[in-house]
Amino acid sequence: MMSITFNSTSSVWMLDLGENENRFTPRFLTEVDQALDLISNSSEPAALMITATGKFFSNGLDLELLQPSAGEWDSHVSAVQSMFARVLTLPVPTVCAINGHCFAAGAMLALACDYRVMRTNQGFFCIPAIDLKIPLTHGMTSLINAKLTPRAALDLMTTGWRYDAPAAREAGIVDAICDAEDLLHVARGMVVDLADKDRQTLGKIKSTVYARVVTDLVGPLS
Repeated sequence: MMSITFNSTSSVWMLDLGENENRFTPRFLTEVDQALDLISNSSEPAALMITATGKFFSNGLDLELLQPSAGEWDSHVSAVQSMFARVLTLPVPTVCAINGHCFAAGAMLALACDYRVMRTNQGFFCIPAIDLKIPLTHGMTSLINAKLTPRAALDLMTTGWRYDAPAAREAGIVDAICDAEDLLHVARGMVVDLADKDRQTLGKIKSTVYARVVTDLVGPLS
């Protein structure tokens, strides 16, 4: 079950996606949107940490629920991409604490954050679109290209490789790696000193830097 918590003694909010595979169902998207509303509508210094509990961070889209031929596929993928765009341009610093397997659209949610830290002893980072025979949309490709080097982005999208924590750091996919017991502490440390940055200015900078990506994410699927 997803939960958002706010510790009044700290400026770092935590969005916990849950302890299952945390697939992106319509209910999931609604709860994430509500959580982002909470932090966006606050006024005190804040940063956002997104994480989960247990074996998985997120396995992305629920492919059993949403078959590519189903009528709701396009509308659901568009909603997922709108979530990416909102996280990408959120006017507070964001960090993803990758606690376990981080696959497909779950990996793209992690990439939408400003920073990423991954635990060393469990989990892989992977976008298996090539092996699932599901081409990435233009918006998804744009997001990945904006966050990684050309070599790393191409490898991530075309090989289906499963990156463990050291390999993900070497490729520049994550900014830091650490043991599980240090994960939240390290992630919090990446953003806590940035929490008092002016929201209007930060939001404008992000929206400008990622203007093309946002256009691709919220535009027609291709």
